Amino acid sequence: MADVHIRMRPSGPFLVEGPFTLTDSEGNAFEIPAGKPAIALCRCGESKKRPFCDGAHKGCGFESDERA
Repeated sequence: MADVHIRMRPSGPFLVEGPFTLTDSEGNAFEIPAGKPAIALCRCGESKKRPFCDGAHKGCGFESDERA
């Protein structure tokens, strides 16, 4: 998984780039579209497409911008 890169967007989603597998709590894999350069994962908890981001963070007042 050395080719996977996760970036945080200010007050937005985690952007996951590179090949990865995302599984739920029962071990079932979510379908990740092939050829998509990045997947956005929800951080605000308001997305209707969780665990994926649908842009809900823009209208729910979510603010976060942690620094390393």
